[in-house]
Amino acid sequence: MLQNIGIPGLILILVIALIIFGPSKLPEVGRAFGRTLTEFKSAAKGLVSDEEKEEAKKPELTAVEKKQEKSAVS
Repeated sequence: MLQNIGIPGLILILVIALIIFGPSKLPEVGRAFGRTLTEFKSAAKGLVSDEEKEEAKKPELTAVEKKQEKSAVS
């Protein structure tokens, strides 16, 4: 999606943002956007690491244990 914007599109977005927010508020908006991206990135890493920890905790079932489970169910 963002691959098709190009330089003219980025300049247009910057000019529109400058008109909407004004030159004094634009740095504040940029900082807030950067903080939001940083928080999202760290939260996503946390979710991935939690899933990896849960998968590491699960023991692998061996063939003998699987046979015992099947006989217990029957």
